[in-house]
Amino acid sequence: MSEKVTAMIEEIKGLTVLELSELVHALEEEFGVSAAAMAAPAAGAAAPAAEEKTSFDVVLTGFDAASKIKVIKVVREITGQGLAEAKATVEGAPSTLKEGASKDDAEALKKQVEEAGGKVELK
Repeated sequence: MSEKVTAMIEEIKGLTVLELSELVHALEEEFGVSAAAMAAPAAGAAAPAAEEKTSFDVVLTGFDAASKIKVIKVVREITGQGLAEAKATVEGAPSTLKEGASKDDAEALKKQVEEAGGKVELK
């Protein structure tokens, strides 16, 4: 691999899940391609007996009172909301944090919120 490619890979490794998602969307727009379209034929070739769900909603169902501030910070990061909006989202649980997320993104967001003290369901 060239030094340039190796440097790019190292840079990508340092991105958060949300930044990586933004990067994928920007690349899709820039080059007129879809990462989902490329993955779909491989999944279809396996011909699973039951169709697997590919789109998930990340729903905050509650939080540990001692970790409320940490959960608010994570919700702000995920949703891009301001402090007041994120606080209202957390206090108004159950609240949908992200709709239509891929399985990997949803799992990563769930882990992130749970590590901060929140309780999350994927629907």
